[in-house]
Amino acid sequence: MRVAVVGATGLVGGVMLKVLEERNFPLQMLIPVASERSAGKTIKFKGQSVLVVTPEEALGLKPDLALFSAGGETSLKWAGRFTDAGTIVIDNSSAWRMEPGIPLIVPEVNGDKIKAGDKLIANPNCSTIQMVVALAPLHRKYGIKRIVVSTYQSVTGTGIKAVRQLEDERNGISGEKAYNYVIDKNCIPQCDVFTPNGYTKEEMKLVNETRKIFGDDSIGITATAVRVPVAGGHSEAVNVEFNSDFDIEGVRMILSQADGVVVLDDPTSNQYPMPAMSENRDEVFVGRIRRDESAGNTLNMWIVADNLRKGAATNTIQIAEYMMKQDLI
Repeated sequence: MRVAVVGATGLVGGVMLKVLEERNFPLQMLIPVASERSAGKTIKFKGQSVLVVTPEEALGLKPDLALFSAGGETSLKWAGRFTDAGTIVIDNSSAWRMEPGIPLIVPEVNGDKIKAGDKLIANPNCSTIQMVVALAPLHRKYGIKRIVVSTYQSVTGTGIKAVRQLEDERNGISGEKAYNYVIDKNCIPQCDVFTPNGYTKEEMKLVNETRKIFGDDSIGITATAVRVPVAGGHSEAVNVEFNSDFDIEGVRMILSQADGVVVLDDPTSNQYPMPAMSENRDEVFVGRIRRDESAGNTLNMWIVADNLRKGAATNTIQIAEYMMKQDLI
């Protein structure tokens, strides 16, 4: 299989290359793709130097699969050209997620929504992925009525420019800014730009993408997304109201048996998930599982995951693996 990674020199693209190598993804040829500015450089893959090419050059190499992580504008411009050439595209940007007819996929949750002939598959937003992985098995058992989520999102979700801003501020260096405000020793209650309803795009992604993935527009969802001075890993405080009642031990059992979920929940020994422990891991970690004593059928939980891996690169590659297993590639 010939596999193109579009955005190979970016933050997520670099993690995609790492995950492809770690998981020994069956490819005959890797095609790293970047802009004209980066074309001609080389990247390391499985100990070999591989030449970075432009999207146009990549098309000429006729990839079977293209993993896109170069931003929405690039995806809008190039994804269709790749699919027209017969390439299956899995896109990590927000460009196609809410497009009718385009599957929005988290393999553990709704991989069965991919059908034969689908050439373009969308990868959800990082904060959405980790939330639905944890909530899907509970939704199947109890039925979700409403979700209230507050996110604590790392600077890697913004990109390398934000990582450098945090590092510069911690080292007392004046440099280029990704945010309008200082991020070190601060929390910024804005992820992405504001929309007319007063919510940010990141918050509305949590609303709209979750409903699409679960296939249920009746679920009430409200979100607040906050950027925190953490270098990797997103955390979420989730309050979820179910249609039917539950018992806490039953919830823990369901989650402990769920694909891709690790339960860390022992208040007696101060065990709970933290972003530091999610680094370079592909699982979604869940803890602080407790009943909301102020409302019926309502649960509180804390969800943590590496946003560059399960929240982006790993989920993209897991989609490809699922499609191969189902003979869809």
